[in-house]
Amino acid sequence: MSSSVVVARPVLADVVSSRLPAALAASLPVLAGTALTAACAQLAFYLPGNPVPITGQTFGVLVIGAALGPVRAVVSLALYLLLSLVGLPVLAPNSGGTHTTGSAVLHLPTLGYLIGFVVAGSVLGLAARRGLDRKPWWTAASFLGGSAVIYLFGATWLALDLHLSARTALHLGVTPFLIGDLVKAAVAAAVLPGAWWITRQFDK
Repeated sequence: MSSSVVVARPVLADVVSSRLPAALAASLPVLAGTALTAACAQLAFYLPGNPVPITGQTFGVLVIGAALGPVRAVVSLALYLLLSLVGLPVLAPNSGGTHTTGSAVLHLPTLGYLIGFVVAGSVLGLAARRGLDRKPWWTAASFLGGSAVIYLFGATWLALDLHLSARTALHLGVTPFLIGDLVKAAVAAAVLPGAWWITRQFDK
């Protein structure tokens, strides 16, 4: 009787952390991920009649998951959500340009996407631990899978919060973003394996 053991492989944050002082190695990648998520959220615009903004956030979240690994990614993205709850304007701006903060975040129709970010980050982190961020096709596939996780949480919450049919929730919360997801997956398929190629050059 034989058993197979899945070996956890290093993620990009492990490589970076190994070159940092011990005091920064644990915290800096997490804080950088939170900052990147907040920055990507500010690149937002709304389609008419749609409460879900188009942002650069999904790409940032999935890159963070793959780069940090599952544990750091969950901490980083949960910190992002926590900062919004304590009053910092880190979420995507509303259509009027203001930011929802504090307990009002819990009543957003897009709350499901924020929760989905945390889950998708862990999924991408687990994929990276298996080395799937080192090959273009696997990277693209994992990004599409991570996007599906975000939509599962986001569209479900959207339907429940706004009392929408499943068809309407998909029309508002999924369909407008699919082409962008394909573009993001293609970019990730170049960026992440490319980052690994660069790290190997430094190790030679």
